[in-house]
Amino acid sequence: MRHTVTAGVDGSPESLAAAAWAAEEAELRGLPLTLVHAGGAPAPRTGLPEVDVPAGRHARALEVAVREVHAARPDLEIVRTAVPDPAGETLPEAARDAVLLALGSQGFSGFTGYLLGSVALDVAARSTVPVVLVRGGRPVAARSDRPVLLGLDLDSADAELVRFAFDAASVHGAPLEVLYAWRPSPRRPHGRADAEPALPEDPGAGQEEALAAALRPWREEFPAVPVSLHLAAGSAAHRLVRASERAVLLVLGHREDAGQRLGPVTHAAIHHAPCPLAVVPHGARAAADRPGPPPGQGGPPDG
Repeated sequence: MRHTVTAGVDGSPESLAAAAWAAEEAELRGLPLTLVHAGGAPAPRTGLPEVDVPAGRHARALEVAVREVHAARPDLEIVRTAVPDPAGETLPEAARDAVLLALGSQGFSGFTGYLLGSVALDVAARSTVPVVLVRGGRPVAARSDRPVLLGLDLDSADAELVRFAFDAASVHGAPLEVLYAWRPSPRRPHGRADAEPALPEDPGAGQEEALAAALRPWREEFPAVPVSLHLAAGSAAHRLVRASERAVLLVLGHREDAGQRLGPVTHAAIHHAPCPLAVVPHGARAAADRPGPPPGQGGPPDG
């Protein structure tokens, strides 16, 4: 049984936003919040403000994050952890017993702190628990007013992803919207390459029935969660990013067999989705780390 919500902090505004988001999540779930600061010993002073100011912020990161979270949520239990190893190596292990790990994101303009370069992408790809990337500088709207949005690909349905999405909607008291995007392929009559393309195929009732069947066990387990299904033609990344503008949380999956690399839909969501993004691992290792095999099936838009 997972017993905490974890956030990585480094003193950046984005990581403080992630800590605040994780604190609300912990309070909603009735769990303690674990704040993890990683990255080695404080750097020596150089006399250069452009170097010393970020270094000082990094050194005080845990203290500042604890103070801000406690001021906003004085009754929340906070566990603080500081480790000397680099964040990319430490965070997946530090969050092993967590419901999720929250990190800060700057979105399209890039990443800072823990998210500098490929660190956050590496953590999201390697973690055995869901990693939630939280955009800095954007206040989170009232959670009950917005849906949880799940991107689902029926070709690689998996239980961990669907369970996380239903559980998140239940915890937030929010409806769940499930989006399946299909890319139409124009057909040419009689197989002639020079002929005018016919109307594109649509997914038809069969895909909608398959989607409903994949969700049925979870609807039975979470009967209080309102669920709506959406089948849309076009790019999954484009459809999901647009739909995420009105979501409280976007949920996508990462297959273990894809290795330590996130898919193109997840990359697009990291850069463009305005709401927090949960990247949920699923596969043999992720399933083994979870208590008991849940019923049902579900899957991510890009695996």
